[in-house]
Amino acid sequence: MWTYQGKGMKPGRSWTDANGTMYPAQWYGRTTDAEKIAAGWVWTDEPASFDSRFYWSADHPKDLNNLKADAIAKTKATAGALLAPTDWYIVREQETGEVTPTEILNYRQAVRTASGAIETALTGATTHAEFITAYDANINDWPAEL
Repeated sequence: MWTYQGKGMKPGRSWTDANGTMYPAQWYGRTTDAEKIAAGWVWTDEPASFDSRFYWSADHPKDLNNLKADAIAKTKATAGALLAPTDWYIVREQETGEVTPTEILNYRQAVRTASGAIETALTGATTHAEFITAYDANINDWPAEL
């Protein structure tokens, strides 16, 4: 990215230098890099991109233990949210003895199994890279909702 005195230069915009000389909007597209440098412009590389879920900046990863704790909390919350709509079947069975349909019981078990598998994958990661791989591969691996 080209800058002049700390301000970004955008193609198609006029600009004024420190001496008050005005340059037309076409100046940027018609000049070479050497001419830009001679006019006082400085090239600055764009900051490296990074995934803010796992990094504070491009070269500063978030703490692995905190990432694990947050992801496991998210996993538990998701499991709870998936189970909540069918909780009434379990309460009804406890209160009235009416049997919960097998389909509901199977779904609830699948949610618990998925939650356990996700947590195991996340906690088993020993490096930042392993955690990212485990997270991306497992965090959305839930049974289809009823």
